[in-house]
Amino acid sequence: MIRDLVLPLAIAATFVMAPASATDLLVGNKSADNVWRLSTKNGERVAEFATGQGPHEIVVSGDNRFALVSNYGGATPGHSITVLELGTPGGTRTIDLGGNAKPHGMRLLPDGKRAVVTTEGSRKLLLVDVANGRVEHAIDLGDGRGHMVALSRDGATAFVTKIDTGTVSRVDLSTRAKTHEVPAGAGAEGVAVHPSTGEVWVSNREAGTVTVHDPKTLAIQRTIKSEGFPIRVVFTADGRHALVTNARAATLSVIDTDKYEVVHTVALSRPGVEYRETMLGSAALPIGVIADPKQPRVYAAISGGDEIAVIDTKQWKVVDHWKTGREPDALGIVE
Repeated sequence: MIRDLVLPLAIAATFVMAPASATDLLVGNKSADNVWRLSTKNGERVAEFATGQGPHEIVVSGDNRFALVSNYGGATPGHSITVLELGTPGGTRTIDLGGNAKPHGMRLLPDGKRAVVTTEGSRKLLLVDVANGRVEHAIDLGDGRGHMVALSRDGATAFVTKIDTGTVSRVDLSTRAKTHEVPAGAGAEGVAVHPSTGEVWVSNREAGTVTVHDPKTLAIQRTIKSEGFPIRVVFTADGRHALVTNARAATLSVIDTDKYEVVHTVALSRPGVEYRETMLGSAALPIGVIADPKQPRVYAAISGGDEIAVIDTKQWKVVDHWKTGREPDALGIVE
């Protein structure tokens, strides 16, 4: 089911004339129930989109025409995805997921028309027809709650992490069935597929490790230490580095993907700043992280500080901070 959501005209008018930069950053503000669009020239907010409650993850279409936002919910579990119409300031529509509660991780398939979505409430991996706004199929993931998802380079296989079981699963999207599930590490959460090798990288937050898995068998090939609650893992566009946010330590681990070792550790907590209460106490709590494909920059969402840390990748240092809404987490790049 699709229904239109319309922001108040005054809000939409505020942003309609704002210019967009070569790349913009989408920021999901979990406690504000919205997504901000920031110019990467200076961090200026150029648009705002209303979402459902608790927006947790963002994925941008390959043609940059739309983005998907999973509405995880709060005290009441969410059951929907918000589609951001990126050509229209504030324009959105909603896909109702029916009985599939707590949607979280998402990826768009290569055709750009369908997405895979994990739903912790129903313990499924959904195939969602984005254009027609409906659930096409629900794949059973078995015990444990599927949290994050990544896709193989050809889009034929999905890889799903489960925090509660500390595992990663392999799902064949052609047969629509789970084929493998293996231990990764305690608190397996973040997952990403290397753009060249196809290796599956998993950040295990309680174990303080990143494991590298064979994409066919999920056998662990490497284990890399990343202390301090590693919660997300993503790659730079060239695949040379894996970027891991360590939520408790408030650091970013920069891993050389040829050497399989941490080559830089970037401090993300600012001395003297009073951070608000988070799931880890009063803390900076970096979660979402993304590399800019057009500039030597990385952006990290500092959830406890309501800001984005801007990291210069030439020197691997924080060079700026940009204001966000309440509790930023998910990030996306619009080119």
